[in-house]
Amino acid sequence: MDIDLPTPTADTTARQDAVLIAQSRSRDPDMAAQDLARSLLHPWLGGVLFFCSAEYDLAALGQALEQHFGGVRLCGCTTAGEITDEGYGRGGITAIGFDHRDFALDYAVIDDLDDFSLLAAQQLTDRLLDQCRQVGIAPIKGHTFALTLLDGLSASEERVLATLNAALGSIPHFGGSAGDDNRLAGTHVYGDGRFRTGAAVVVMLNTALDFEVFTTHHLRPLADKLVVTAADRENRRVIELNAEPAAEEYARLVGCRVEELDEETFARHPLAVRLHDQAYVRSIQRVNEDLSLSFYCAVENGIVLTAMRAAPILDDLREVLDGIEARLGPPRLVIGCDCFLRRLEIESDGKSEAASALLRDYRVVGFNTYGEQCNGMHLNQTFTGVVIGQSRLGG
Repeated sequence: MDIDLPTPTADTTARQDAVLIAQSRSRDPDMAAQDLARSLLHPWLGGVLFFCSAEYDLAALGQALEQHFGGVRLCGCTTAGEITDEGYGRGGITAIGFDHRDFALDYAVIDDLDDFSLLAAQQLTDRLLDQCRQVGIAPIKGHTFALTLLDGLSASEERVLATLNAALGSIPHFGGSAGDDNRLAGTHVYGDGRFRTGAAVVVMLNTALDFEVFTTHHLRPLADKLVVTAADRENRRVIELNAEPAAEEYARLVGCRVEELDEETFARHPLAVRLHDQAYVRSIQRVNEDLSLSFYCAVENGIVLTAMRAAPILDDLREVLDGIEARLGPPRLVIGCDCFLRRLEIESDGKSEAASALLRDYRVVGFNTYGEQCNGMHLNQTFTGVVIGQSRLGG
């Protein structure tokens, strides 16, 4: 289907926002792409960022998006749930369109995460920044941020993020690991016209609009500690805690039997590494047959894991967003990377409607992740993102 673009006029210029939001619940790839195109296409569309269910026929969806957006820069990933303009969603696709009068947007694909070197990171960063400079929206310093989307089952986040962070320098950065609707079977990122595994997408955005990158979690430390006494670092697997089978020792800590351990238990009883009075959560992915525990983040011999308790999850997020709103004013948009374990906790507590209302209040769009990223760190059980404000440079 061809979609006619409006002819640019002063009237249509006034109507367009710097960012537009769209979603589709259609499970048909072509219909979903058409739904997004109807809402987002306009003469000044400079790029589209999208988040979609892994239940789609991804090859067909990629083809349909390229067809209906006709050469517009498209990037995105699969999810463990979507955040739409109506709040939490599942089984659909949500997208953000960026006006090229307010955003210089470019992205690059990292196809080989295992061999991503500092030289490659520097070349990638320099190329993206050069593209932003050429557009001339705003000075690079203080007006540029990066977003990363990584294959959430690649186990490569820590190394790739540390390498990329060294190249980004003072440019703030956030992102999320792609999901697959909690199946843990295959996660994908999208760039250069197709969905990929074992890959990452780095998006650079330069803008004259105010923005602030942030991360938060609602977890507070307890006195209980577990020492990793045997681990398979490469596979993010803890074999022993306190010299006992890891699953047995963790089950003892949380007060249940090993066979009762599940995603809800992991969400409610997380563990964290503490560094310089900061807690970095290390979320458990699953129990293995040998009673080892697989994690979403890096683990290694000798680290001390602190038991954490949950504070009110929505109160924490509202407080953080209220603080940013006090500095920037009401947000045009918040791009949010929300750990799927947080959503699981919210759903288990019957707070989905309240959570969706909060997300709508702050214009949050994004996805539920298998891990979050902030300034070179790989995180779990956080809400991480960027608030884009109303004010323009010199406005």
